[in-house]
Amino acid sequence: MPVISLSSCWNSPRHTDGYEMIAEIAALGFEYVELSHGIRLSLVPGIVRALEEKLIKVATTHNFCPLPPGVNSAAPNMFVPSSSDERVLVQWDRYTRRSIDFAKQVGARLVVAHLGAIEHGWFDPVRRVNHLTQEKHGEGTRNLEKLHVVCREAVEKLAKRKGPYWDGMMYRLEPVLEYAREAGVFIGGENREKVEELPIDADFGALFERFGPDSGLVAWHDTGHAHLKEKMGLICQEDLLKANASRLAGFHLHDVRGYRDHVPPGTGEIDFDMIARYVRPEHILVLELNPRLNPTEVVESRSFIVEKFGLRGS
Repeated sequence: MPVISLSSCWNSPRHTDGYEMIAEIAALGFEYVELSHGIRLSLVPGIVRALEEKLIKVATTHNFCPLPPGVNSAAPNMFVPSSSDERVLVQWDRYTRRSIDFAKQVGARLVVAHLGAIEHGWFDPVRRVNHLTQEKHGEGTRNLEKLHVVCREAVEKLAKRKGPYWDGMMYRLEPVLEYAREAGVFIGGENREKVEELPIDADFGALFERFGPDSGLVAWHDTGHAHLKEKMGLICQEDLLKANASRLAGFHLHDVRGYRDHVPPGTGEIDFDMIARYVRPEHILVLELNPRLNPTEVVESRSFIVEKFGLRGS
């Protein structure tokens, strides 16, 4: 049966002791955790002690984990492999390899990773998209027809600039994948919610054609990100799942209300009956929930997924 875990993004910001952070998650009945991209270096000793005492097992980590020295909040896009700045690329390589080393140390099967973005100059084609999705105190526009037009225009403009960032990302990814294979760790390329981030959803096929099934690169599907892109008129979430099914390793599970994601599954707009059709026994399921949710909402989220996906007894 699929592994069900909770991302530490839910509670890492309010803990100063990694042991207590893990103990809180274990006390909610989770046997597995995803160590997310908010794991400060100061949390690591306590996490290691909790794992040595077998409080929990680590299914996945999320780049960068642990965070670079001096960074004290989640920063998954602090360094990206698509950057045009050589200094950024050096740091991305360094801290991604360190994340792979840590994943191996804690017994994780996979590192979830963001793969970069298309940089834009003084004229920002994304500004209008952000305005429409963030207006009305975060609820976003209800004029979907206008949103769809603006998003398509932004994607068309970004596509003209994509080449060097896409090529650079793949060039930088290759040696890191080799390093991960030697460590016995997969890299999960995550679908993203912002229009400028890579891969643009239709490009997953080209990415997996470049890096075959033996490369160690797999697909990681985020339900909330895909739903937001669907609201923008850019993709169909089910079509993305179909296209990536053969390389799919797992999910970040959360719901969306308006343009707010990371809300409890079953309390928003996503069709989890549809999602359930693409879940396989070998998949890893990670609840990725907002830190503002209380423990009861976290437990109810797990119960919803167990029931909806038919995982009783897992």
